[in-house]
Amino acid sequence: MDGTRDKGRPVRSRDGAVLEVGPLSGRPGIRARGEINVITRRSWEEALAELSRRHADVSYVELSGVRFVDVAGVAALAVTAMNLPGGRVVVEQPPPQLPRVLEMFWPSLRGIEVAAR
Repeated sequence: MDGTRDKGRPVRSRDGAVLEVGPLSGRPGIRARGEINVITRRSWEEALAELSRRHADVSYVELSGVRFVDVAGVAALAVTAMNLPGGRVVVEQPPPQLPRVLEMFWPSLRGIEVAAR
């Protein structure tokens, strides 16, 4: 998604920020790689919206390839989890700032389970 937001292609900004998001194979959820920031946020939010549309009981968000996520990116994830009709989101291998931001702003959010790096 080089600025045109074509599905399946990475978002690349002039400053080098890149985000690739795609489905997980074999289980419900998404895998992201790159950076989640103001430049790539639209792509991130679109992926989370799709995740919530397909959510059943447990959805997985695999972030081992994410180098950075800003507070607004964490907020989008938290809001997605709060708006699910039930179940939970399991966030796997997030960058270190994600669990800290969740704990700081949403300490009692039960809809997200973080499996650290």
